[in-house]
Amino acid sequence: MLAVMKWLLLISFLAMPSVTWAQQANAERARAAMEMLEAASVQLEEAQSARDRVRALTSTIQAFEEGLSALRSGLRQAALREQQLNAKLQARDEEIADLLVVLQKISVQPSPVALLHPGGPTGTARAGMLLAEMTPALTARATDLRRDLEDLQTLRGMQTEAADSLAEGLREVQDARTTLNQAIAERTELPMRFTNDPVREAILIASTETLASFADGLDLIVGEVNAPAPSSIEGTKGSLPLPVLGILLHGAGETDAAGIARPGIIMATLPRAIVTNPVAATIRYTGSLLDLGQVMILEPQAGVLFIFAGLDVVYGTAGEVIDAGAPLGLMGDAAAENRAELSTDGDDTGAERSETLYIEVRNENSPEDPALWFGTD
Repeated sequence: MLAVMKWLLLISFLAMPSVTWAQQANAERARAAMEMLEAASVQLEEAQSARDRVRALTSTIQAFEEGLSALRSGLRQAALREQQLNAKLQARDEEIADLLVVLQKISVQPSPVALLHPGGPTGTARAGMLLAEMTPALTARATDLRRDLEDLQTLRGMQTEAADSLAEGLREVQDARTTLNQAIAERTELPMRFTNDPVREAILIASTETLASFADGLDLIVGEVNAPAPSSIEGTKGSLPLPVLGILLHGAGETDAAGIARPGIIMATLPRAIVTNPVAATIRYTGSLLDLGQVMILEPQAGVLFIFAGLDVVYGTAGEVIDAGAPLGLMGDAAAENRAELSTDGDDTGAERSETLYIEVRNENSPEDPALWFGTD
């Protein structure tokens, strides 16, 4: 588990002097992630079953992802601040050189001689008055310059230490993902609401050409039913958490990069991001489908389906009833994973988010805007 001191380093890094609003926000995210991580550690130590371990490991991975996301943003802001300071110092190079020359000349002459003016006592008095007025200004400018140089040095040191923390955090979260896979394989006590007929399922997959037609045929592949679907998730519509930490790329009905307008939304995520269940639901289907990659279809209430497509790894079996917050799977691992995760572009631009999760909601097999169900803001 990542040492608490690393997170304290992260917080101090983000809450440095002359902090911006964005840095303050990142510091708050880091503090929240540290609290999540500590709580998950306790939960993991107290876990009595595979199901408890899955829940604790999911919380651990989410805490890592949130904290590392804040750290990436902090690194990027630090890099921008360093560029600003460098540009500021370069623009003042000539001014600084002139100031140093003047100070050097004054320092090598005896003070009585330096204060004499060729115009006599009146000129000397005026020069003294000007010098008295200039001294505070010169002192202030010298102080500003010294602070900028100290900030620049501090930023460079902090970036190095924070990059080390980021690299260690990435190793830790990868270990947590591996442990989660093992815990999922050991989890056997989930309730089963029904079982699917594998032959009918294979026929439906082979004959399906669209996501809508597949969703419409889900009831045909159900075998033995043990319990009905929940009738309502009243009070949660419109405020459900998104299943993955990411950036909204396309809203419902918007054209994607392939020129296709879909009824769902598309989220951009980092490689290997964990996808979790927004609300207690029954798994209706899990596996590869069409050209959508690995797909997870959930039924939170009778007649409503949540479809998550584009995963690389999926957990669970059709018919299982899973709790809110349970892991559904992991996003893919692009070839540029290491460069993307260590990049200082972070969350501010989304440029390094190489994976996309498609989210569609169907009510009585008619698409509804997921923004009506999830808190997409």
